[in-house]
Amino acid sequence: MTERLALTPIDTGFLDSTFAYASDPENTRLMMFMPLSDLDETRKYLEYFEAEWQKPNPVYCEFAILLDGVHIGEVGVDFLNGPDIAELGWVLHPDHHGHGYATEAARAVIDYAVKRFKANHFIAHCDAENAASQSVMHKLGMKLTDTTGTRKNRASDETRVEYTYELNL
Repeated sequence: MTERLALTPIDTGFLDSTFAYASDPENTRLMMFMPLSDLDETRKYLEYFEAEWQKPNPVYCEFAILLDGVHIGEVGVDFLNGPDIAELGWVLHPDHHGHGYATEAARAVIDYAVKRFKANHFIAHCDAENAASQSVMHKLGMKLTDTTGTRKNRASDETRVEYTYELNL
């Protein structure tokens, strides 16, 4: 919980609301693993996270972000590279951009990762043109550490510049 938001493990109960933001080509144009193509793919996406939550030590903790009980996006922390590097990520429905929700939710996930997993090093990546995500990273106290990465959105063949931000606690 935060001042304005509730975070809960994401699961297939959020199928339609996840599809609403994760399938939107404009909303996800600067992201690597989206847009999701249909409800079946969205269900599989959510089933992956649901299965992770069942593990004693999940490597990926994805939370639904709720505002007044309404699902507005998701935020997650990924430990795929081991417990020493926690990678943050988030996506919101476009109706909820610009209100500080991503920063607030990411802060809560950092606190969760520190308490639950003893994480102390966080990274996040974004498209070089994603000023909104860069702003979130700055507000979290993250520092730009690399501007030489590349990425592709699933809906495009264009290779784009990726920025890496890091936070050491």
